[in-house]
Amino acid sequence: MSKSFLTLGIESSCDETSVAVVKDGKEVLSNVIASQVDWHRKFGGVVPEIASRKHVELINPVIDEALKEARVSYDDLSLVAVTFGPGLVGGLLVGISAAKAISYAHSIPLIGVNHIEGHIYANFISSPDIKPPLVCLTVSGGHTDLLYFESLGQYQILGRTLDDAAGEAFDKVARVMDIGYPGGPAIDKLAKEGDPKAIDLPRSFINEDNYDFSFSGLKTAVLNYINNQKQKGQEIDKADLAASFQQAVVDVLKAKVIKAVQNKGVKQVLLSGGVASNSQLRRELKEALEELNIKLYYPEPKLCTDNAAMIASAGYFRWQENKEVNPYSLNAYPALRLR
Repeated sequence: MSKSFLTLGIESSCDETSVAVVKDGKEVLSNVIASQVDWHRKFGGVVPEIASRKHVELINPVIDEALKEARVSYDDLSLVAVTFGPGLVGGLLVGISAAKAISYAHSIPLIGVNHIEGHIYANFISSPDIKPPLVCLTVSGGHTDLLYFESLGQYQILGRTLDDAAGEAFDKVARVMDIGYPGGPAIDKLAKEGDPKAIDLPRSFINEDNYDFSFSGLKTAVLNYINNQKQKGQEIDKADLAASFQQAVVDVLKAKVIKAVQNKGVKQVLLSGGVASNSQLRRELKEALEELNIKLYYPEPKLCTDNAAMIASAGYFRWQENKEVNPYSLNAYPALRLR
């Protein structure tokens, strides 16, 4: 077996049980994902107790499959990286417990990874030649953060959501529209059939002199529109509503990124998180940045959703930065934030 640095990544923060083996932080040898979407779809969202139980059932088979697919054994591993927050506490504890057991039994260093950092480093798997300085927009179900990277591992938080994250707004709007789960892909698909100018919706903070976000008001505006239409006995054009809502989200995200790159003078932007797979956001942000001669990077769709390859990559770069490991007292932090 090669002397390359192999990291075993474990991700179980929500409703995907995932284990991956990544070589030197950038080359994916395996990335096994066991999704629970079908179990939660009937409820219109993730049920924490169901998610925890499924993680317990799936974690060992997924670990075995990841090692088999990568054609490695525990003895070949150099590091175990595991998500320790943010996320659902039950799921996090399943992954952490598995990581600790592997680390202890095989004397492999253990490192805890912030789930949001994992999303960021997914870009370095898809585009290994990326180098700071750069601006990164991370948009997921629980987080919307705008970051400035001066160097790898060293970032400044420019702005973040003050209430609902963009991904959460997508899911909740899809639920009240009754168009399916997960909400992001459902709205993205339906919006292609609608008119984004059909319904006037708010774009909070778009002109404010900061980098913060707020999507609670937009979510409420959609709910009020639906209720008003129903009270008037008027039919709701769901495609127009989806298109108008999505356009409002994209307009705000795009405006904040453009402001950041102009102020920081960078020539590269990273897009990460589940909402990074949104087709309209990718297209409009890319077009706007190209006009400024700025390159946009985003991971392939499989690496935008929750997966262990991104956790392994982030863990590798953390290890390379300071060689610090976590003790076996490592715990789950459901409300963990980027610092």
